[in-house]
Amino acid sequence: MYSTLRSLMFRLPAETSHDLALDMLGAAGRLRLARHLARPVASHPVQLLGMTFDNPVGLAAGLDKNAVAVDGLADLGFGFIEVGTVTPRPQPGNPKPRLFRLPEANAIINRMGFNNLGVDALVERVGRLRYQGPLGINIGKNAVTPVERAVDDYLYCLRRVYAHAGYVTVNLSSPNTPGLRTLQYGDTLKALLGEIKACQENLAAEQGRYVPVAIKIAPDMTPEELVLVARTLVEEGMDAVIATNTTLDRTRVEGLEHADESGGLSGGPLTEVSTEVIRVLAGELKGRLPIIGAGGILQGADAAAKIAAGASLVQVYSGFIYRGPELIRECVDAIAALPSADRG
Repeated sequence: MYSTLRSLMFRLPAETSHDLALDMLGAAGRLRLARHLARPVASHPVQLLGMTFDNPVGLAAGLDKNAVAVDGLADLGFGFIEVGTVTPRPQPGNPKPRLFRLPEANAIINRMGFNNLGVDALVERVGRLRYQGPLGINIGKNAVTPVERAVDDYLYCLRRVYAHAGYVTVNLSSPNTPGLRTLQYGDTLKALLGEIKACQENLAAEQGRYVPVAIKIAPDMTPEELVLVARTLVEEGMDAVIATNTTLDRTRVEGLEHADESGGLSGGPLTEVSTEVIRVLAGELKGRLPIIGAGGILQGADAAAKIAAGASLVQVYSGFIYRGPELIRECVDAIAALPSADRG
């Protein structure tokens, strides 16, 4: 059924079909019909970050930026959902068109630019959710906020979402907000994380509840840079790392239609790249910080490879667009079939 629906949706412009799909999932969630759209997913609980994940396969941020379809998405079998990226103030994002499919490579290029309705609108929606599983809220900075004041936006969003999140993801790695990726390096990263940690500890004391903070990083780093980032995350007391965001590298899609569009590339071309980033991080972290693997999961074997490389959980996005709900079940089963010695 999904292949038929996809063929119809792919006749529409990418962003139009994206918005239509979210509207449909939102309605299906409200009517409690979404669970009938996919085969049941087996429960394979994972204990991590002080939470119980019904299974290790989650939805990555970016698909449901404004938390309009969480209940419908959860009913498809995801073990956890991440919404956002959300910013302090609403913003329209970059000019359209800004979302492109590369079906020959099972890939997507986006330069959305953190288009969202703002953190206040998201918090209001999250407060009405039926879904009670682990919910990640991904936060970023407004495009008009200077990079040197980015911490103000992150702290504002952290304070607003803290009481409503299972965990909070700090997005430092989108390629579509100018200057954002510079925050991933050296003393700049250390200073930013120091302020985020202090805010997290204050909120935990005030609210009597500790909400983990994850940092989402880019795949376009050298192994040496990844090691330095891993060390800083540990030193500054972060709780998890998400590897990875989209890539700027076009090597694997050269010559394809839309390959020269600016923005972040996701899907098939990122499969091996993100898995290698996980492997490097795991080698440095040695279990001190859990890794959530994302990037190019198109089949169950891809998810299992990320777990074997050192991830504890995985997230899908582009693969979900191309494969539909069946991908969730396939990934859960593939991870469950791994020998315990091969699990991150």
